[in-house]
Amino acid sequence: MPYFDTASSAPLHPVARQALLAALDEGWADPARLYREGRRARLLLDSAREAAAEAVGCRPDELTFTPSGTRAVHSGISGALAGRRRVGRHLVVSSVEHSSVLHSAAAHEAQGGSVSEVPVDRSGAVSAAAYAEVLREDTALACLQSANHEVGTEQPVAGVAEVCRAAGVPLLVDAAQTLGREPVPAGWSLLVGSAHKWGGPSGVGLLAVRKGVRFAAQGPADERESGRAAGFENIPAIVAAAASLRAVRAEAAAESVRLRALVDRIRAAVPELVPDVEVVGDPVRRLPHLVTFSCLYVDGETLLHELDRAGFSVSSGSSCTSSTLTPSHVLRAMGVLSEGNVRVSLPNGTAQEDVDRFLDVLPRAVAEVRERLGAPVPASPSPAPAASLVVDALGKRCPIPVIELAKVIGEVPVGGTVTVLSDDEAARLDIPAWCAMREQEYVGEEPADRGSAYVVRRLV
Repeated sequence: MPYFDTASSAPLHPVARQALLAALDEGWADPARLYREGRRARLLLDSAREAAAEAVGCRPDELTFTPSGTRAVHSGISGALAGRRRVGRHLVVSSVEHSSVLHSAAAHEAQGGSVSEVPVDRSGAVSAAAYAEVLREDTALACLQSANHEVGTEQPVAGVAEVCRAAGVPLLVDAAQTLGREPVPAGWSLLVGSAHKWGGPSGVGLLAVRKGVRFAAQGPADERESGRAAGFENIPAIVAAAASLRAVRAEAAAESVRLRALVDRIRAAVPELVPDVEVVGDPVRRLPHLVTFSCLYVDGETLLHELDRAGFSVSSGSSCTSSTLTPSHVLRAMGVLSEGNVRVSLPNGTAQEDVDRFLDVLPRAVAEVRERLGAPVPASPSPAPAASLVVDALGKRCPIPVIELAKVIGEVPVGGTVTVLSDDEAARLDIPAWCAMREQEYVGEEPADRGSAYVVRRLV
């Protein structure tokens, strides 16, 4: 069964498995002890730290192993903010950061700090100029991911680092999606990563803090990992994480070329094979193994189940696939279609035959879901005299409001309007996106007794 969700978690690399099993026998003792078993454990831990530091491009004493990538983010942000409290309490993040960064920002704001979110363009990229505009004298820290985890767009880290350096603001880079795959971006002050993203075991993160960056670890004091990560180190997992990072870096150049060609094939083929599809993310400045697209008139959760039944494991940012019933914050920030969203992220070693079979299965899966939901069938419209229509989609979830809109847009004359009543949060994103795809005019949103009224004017 092809696994196409490596952006969530990569399969355990064979080198990681081998190193983990070996370290279970050698790395179980307390590395802080001076007896033979402790010294052996310390040697394994120090060797793993040196290997990881070499991969990241920092000194070994600048790198801390944490219990997870999320913990590395939380510790990095809280420690940098606390260390620069005298400067101010202003934090800058992009609107498409990983939820761990946004949750840290929300916690900082709840404690009296201030946060500025830098917007992105339709491809999901920020600009260095946008960061420069929000940096202030009281800015304590700026955060930026190296590449987006949902759509694969690579961020201009070097440019943002330059404006942050000029302003005297440290930059924390979330490199979870690029460590092991891409060169580490230059200019960072703090950097975080997560082992299970590159084929290491879960439960290991890393936090690198450059010398000279003011940093004050938060929480109860602990003697281990320079006081930045409390608790007994999981030495076997750390050893496996460092070994796999070195292995995937050695494979990265060749695999990136091969996977980029496979993803290029998916990007080109999906719009040809499936009507009413929007491929999102930057087509050039992107991760080599990841592609995301959204399908009109499709329930994302149902589509994922259909693909799973056909033997493919993929993920989605559609609101229909989440318990919150809200679209992905990344897709929302980009202003792109969220319904029927599919993210394909290929692991190393993916065979071309698996991609070909996915492209064979996908059109049938989408067609079956659309038929089940009663999606509109293209037809020659015959406008009615009515200049406007109202569609009541209250209580209906994505993608039904958009389907109902598509069914009736041909019943008003050119220049006429359709008003969609909806209380689904996804409609706020998907109706404007449908208008852009269908070359209709999105007039705007108006308050309604329940939910909102979305007004669309027919142009064609």
